[in-house]
Amino acid sequence: MPTDRVRETAGPRHGVLDRGSTAVAHPNIALIKYWGKRDERLVIPRVDSLSMTLDVFPTTTTVRLVPGARGDVVTFDGAPAADEPGRRVIAFLDLVRELAGRGEPAVVDTRNAVPTGAGLASSASGFAALAVAATAAYGLALDDTALSRLARRGSASASRSIFGGFAVCHAGRGVGTVADLSSYAEPVPVSDFDPALVIALVDAGPKAVSSRAAMRHTVETSPLYPAWAMSGKGDLADMRAALERGDLDAVGEIAERNALGMHATMLAARPAVRYLSPATVAVLDGVLRLRREGTPAYATMDAGPNVKVLCHPADAARVGEAVLAAAPGCSVVTARRGPGARLRTGAGL
Repeated sequence: MPTDRVRETAGPRHGVLDRGSTAVAHPNIALIKYWGKRDERLVIPRVDSLSMTLDVFPTTTTVRLVPGARGDVVTFDGAPAADEPGRRVIAFLDLVRELAGRGEPAVVDTRNAVPTGAGLASSASGFAALAVAATAAYGLALDDTALSRLARRGSASASRSIFGGFAVCHAGRGVGTVADLSSYAEPVPVSDFDPALVIALVDAGPKAVSSRAAMRHTVETSPLYPAWAMSGKGDLADMRAALERGDLDAVGEIAERNALGMHATMLAARPAVRYLSPATVAVLDGVLRLRREGTPAYATMDAGPNVKVLCHPADAARVGEAVLAAAPGCSVVTARRGPGARLRTGAGL
């Protein structure tokens, strides 16, 4: 879609008919990663993944229809969206309009409580919220499976943020329509297991290399990638069994090995993709020290320098102190299991 489609609509030229549909969604942190897509157009992941939706850093998105306007207007945190993020939102709206059989332009206003592009799953919460708000605005009724499948078209991880707690995203099978229909997320029933996730904000700035570019490069050039992708099948089975038992040590060990393996594939890419900073390594060392001292704590990381540490809720304060001691200058946020994406009643933003 041409860049000027975003630029020419810096503000609505017609009155907004209503206050729109507003949705709230939370990010999720993948305990089993999917890193890599086998179909970039349909956003089909190469491997299954499993995540925990958090109760922090929500995204709130309002979609208002503006019949007769010249085009869509997209704002992030009150400012016009940059070209590429704006194009991604408009392309997603086009999908919703096609499904709904409607064509009205829209104003999209998104507010993020998490830094965007820093490896803190802002795309997951963002496209999950957009999926819920846009389908409501265009009068499209979808069940959770179809909504998850739609959210995946914006970001594969967004398919999991449709659900609260733990969710698994299926990579699907086949190609084309078969692949699209078979790739979606669903909740993983876990009754009493509610760990804390201590998030070490090492660097909240945008990444130098986007996840999309890093995934593509890793898949194409890393000799370690096929082995990691294959090992993920066993990791997923082990993780589901550990969650059923409520076994924090097993959940943490599996999550940590899966995440470190993913970063190893990136380091082996040619040339290497490196998200780990000196502060990241210091936090990882601090997590190891905690375990040696008898505190169950396990690290996971997405595509970025920030570290997430799984632990018992009673140990969260101790883990947070250890993280701050290991990497002075970083900040710490403690999360728990959070809710799925939902429509917010009442007015827009």
